[in-house]
Amino acid sequence: MRQVKDIDDFFEKLLYFDKKFKLFIHQNNDHLLVDYSELCGIIDNYSSFIINRDNEKLWDNLEQTSEIVSLVENLRNNASVCVQIMEKYRAQLVTCEKEEITDYFRNIEDCIEKEFGGFQITSQSKVLLVGSGPFPITLLRIAERTGADVFGIDIDNEAIQLGKHVVNNLGSHLSIEIEKKTVGELAVINQISHIIFSSTVSCKYDILDQLYDVTNKDVLIAMRYGNGLKSLFNYPMQRVDETKWHIIDEVMHPQRVFDVILYQKVL
Repeated sequence: MRQVKDIDDFFEKLLYFDKKFKLFIHQNNDHLLVDYSELCGIIDNYSSFIINRDNEKLWDNLEQTSEIVSLVENLRNNASVCVQIMEKYRAQLVTCEKEEITDYFRNIEDCIEKEFGGFQITSQSKVLLVGSGPFPITLLRIAERTGADVFGIDIDNEAIQLGKHVVNNLGSHLSIEIEKKTVGELAVINQISHIIFSSTVSCKYDILDQLYDVTNKDVLIAMRYGNGLKSLFNYPMQRVDETKWHIIDEVMHPQRVFDVILYQKVL
């Protein structure tokens, strides 16, 4: 009976997060005042909920009904939108010198250190981030720590402008370019040595398929993803065309919000 109650509580917690995310999105869409501190707190709690090992066990015992599948999709999409709202707000704070580091951002930054496992980024590398977002912390950290040339692309106009604003304020001395382009439109795409996919890019496997024909033979792909409980925050891993890509490593982050799988071309 205890396990049933725990699973019921787990489900109620999912509904709670879903309700809160929808409220923030509604407020943002209606240009109402969003409580940034509360939003950061919810995102941090959600991150902690996802990496909690006890919750992982409950997830494994949760019956995957159509209601659960639908709820998971809503949570993943709505959490992604709320993170973008949070990142945009954080980006706007940069010039006010009020930048805040939340647990969520610390979690992301910690993952960057091990992004490519044993495949190191050097000052000679050219790195592309697909889905750079309004606060491109990955681009800043990689350029800062390795001296590599880094590039970011995104489909959101506001995210592009805010991303450039952040880079101008925090990394103007670094080699960082952010553009609203597809991978096929990027002039340097065949020179790129490392590509990182943000975990919240929904069509990342479609883009991966496109990359085969436009990238060089040695390109290394780091695909951020989340399976199981982590799929509440990230799009899960998918099967790839085995004539184009093969898995060379899996970088697991038990205490991080996403894991990473590394791909290289089949030649």
